[in-house]
Amino acid sequence: MFKTSFTLLALAISTATFADEVINKKQLTDAQMERVVVSGSRIFESIDEVPASITIINQQQIEEHLKVNPELQSLLAQMVPGLAPDTGSSSNTGQTLRGRAPLIMIDGVPQSTPLRNGSLGIKSLDPSAIGRIEVIKGATSIYGNGASGGIINYITKQAKSDGKTEGEISLSSRFSAVKLEESAGARLSAAINGRADKFSYLVTASYEENGVQRDAKGDILGLQYGLSDAVTQNYFTKLGYDFDDEKQLQFSYNYFSSQQKTDLGDVVGDMSLGEKTYAIHVPPELQKQGKPQGPEGNENITLKYTDYALFENTQMTLDLYMQDIENVFFFSPNLANQGENYDGGQSIIRSEKKGARATFNTQIDFDSIEASFIYGIDALTDVTSQPLVDGRIWVPEMDMQSVAGFLQTKWVIADDLIVKAGVRKESIDLTVDDYRTLKLCKTPTQCSVPINVKGDTIDYDATTYNIGIKYNLDEKFSPFLSYSQGSDISDIGRLLRAATVNDIGQIQTEASIIDNYEIGFNSQFDNVRIEVAAYRSTSELGTTNKFNEVTGVYEPVRAPQEIWGYETLVDYTISANLKLLATYSYVEGKNTEADVYLGSKQISPPKATANLNWRPSEAMSLTLSYLYVGDRKRFAANDDGKYVGDQGPVESYNIFNLTGQYQFADNWQGFAGIENLFNEDYFPARAQSYTFGGYNIKGLGTTATVGVKYKF
Repeated sequence: MFKTSFTLLALAISTATFADEVINKKQLTDAQMERVVVSGSRIFESIDEVPASITIINQQQIEEHLKVNPELQSLLAQMVPGLAPDTGSSSNTGQTLRGRAPLIMIDGVPQSTPLRNGSLGIKSLDPSAIGRIEVIKGATSIYGNGASGGIINYITKQAKSDGKTEGEISLSSRFSAVKLEESAGARLSAAINGRADKFSYLVTASYEENGVQRDAKGDILGLQYGLSDAVTQNYFTKLGYDFDDEKQLQFSYNYFSSQQKTDLGDVVGDMSLGEKTYAIHVPPELQKQGKPQGPEGNENITLKYTDYALFENTQMTLDLYMQDIENVFFFSPNLANQGENYDGGQSIIRSEKKGARATFNTQIDFDSIEASFIYGIDALTDVTSQPLVDGRIWVPEMDMQSVAGFLQTKWVIADDLIVKAGVRKESIDLTVDDYRTLKLCKTPTQCSVPINVKGDTIDYDATTYNIGIKYNLDEKFSPFLSYSQGSDISDIGRLLRAATVNDIGQIQTEASIIDNYEIGFNSQFDNVRIEVAAYRSTSELGTTNKFNEVTGVYEPVRAPQEIWGYETLVDYTISANLKLLATYSYVEGKNTEADVYLGSKQISPPKATANLNWRPSEAMSLTLSYLYVGDRKRFAANDDGKYVGDQGPVESYNIFNLTGQYQFADNWQGFAGIENLFNEDYFPARAQSYTFGGYNIKGLGTTATVGVKYKF
């Protein structure tokens, strides 16, 4: 539960606050919703007026994928060009967006922990609570720290406005079709919403217990960030009150927990020999040590007030939020110190955020120009640390205080030419007390040297800019060009825990300014929509890791980086009941100082996807999805034939999924899904490229889901 009182008070709006309320008032259709985005500029606007690459995943697409795999990592990898392939685990480490870390948000409230990025932000909400997902690609500072790769914003469902109570209950089971033994799990989700005069309410709940997960040979997948025997709970509430047609108050609460509670133990293989790590039943002394890994009851509380007519042509939303995160990681022998009787350790990332934001949106119409001015103030306190369960401190408490002001303008000239320009001025104070780095020993004689580090308050002041132009010349060709900057101090914790100097002022903790350039176009023909984008992003201070052979510890290296790539999307309506959505994305990057390629923690292999939806009748639909992950072999092996760090070669693989649903009564629907339809025996891209212990885990073998949904 929240442990400290709310200390900030400022003005604000979140990404979806204003837009969701406008959508609720206007009651847009599903088709219209697909043409709407709100995250990029913090206002409700059409995609046609955004000079950047946008991906919108609607509720139907979310529900279809939920029938084959309930994990958001899998859904996003399938639907978002530029996002790295699914990791097949509870962690999204290595699942970057265009080679950089995205900021994960729920209704505009950050879920990531950028000060010590544990890469668990994507899995922070159950898909059954999500109305749509908006993905804005490329570095942006519109929401502050942590969005060097862009924004992934989960927009939660809204209560219906027709007054009557509605609800649904879904029950399903997921199990291995290769070997059923111990693999069957159960999932229950329910939702209710309605409106009573000026009061609206939405409540969703989900509970899921996984069985063991098996690969194509029937073996249980390895446990590191594993999902075997995981128990996941999510409870979400959204309450609203309309004072009148123009003024609204909304309260939301989200609780999410997902932990692996198992009696299994790993049989560790060697990726350099092509050996997988898999799990078996073992005596208690050989089982996975420590607390169950995963989010341990993360909570969000948000309060929003919206006035659609504060002044003439001006709207306002105030937004206060609190968040408490506690993510537990697996027990690792790399956190050993034999001299103090520690044979390993288990870390926890703790983060408490308290934020307040205000956005004002003023609309002015000239003779042939429509102008929008979006401006406001953001304030945030983020206290993050990474202690070990046994009491040792790995990353000391970091107390970040941030205040920012911003102005974003949009000019629609003669209905066809859109010009957007903005600026954000941010001031950050990061305070760290005196601390001592942790002594870690790979072997009794191979240890890091602990250092007493003098703490201090580090000041960051950054002004970032963006400008974009889009010309809606014709439906058949609508080009855009954009430049945007992001200011990023993410993962300071990794730098602090690996300090080699005795003063925090001497650690290379400078903020990284990311410059993002993008050019592309959209084309709409009678039954075909095409999107193409190419991009390049540079930063003077990116962060990678290098193995120290003396201490056995991976240490951060800060050096300039350049990342580039391109993406294509084709949406083809073959006939009234047959539709195809296909994507291809390519990304590459280098440390430009050393002229070497970046590893797979940032750069993913080429990826292609296809989704073919067939609706033979009003009651029935089938979807066949395809994922192709290509080769990436940029690094040479050492003299012993082994690769290091995240530099392992990636071999291509192909995965097919099949889902279907049938409406056999007005209120009843049956559904089924098959993941890895042809039982491909493969290592996911991350498993192939990561040489760190325990990541060499196979992908899921053929796995089936069957269930039923009742609506009332």
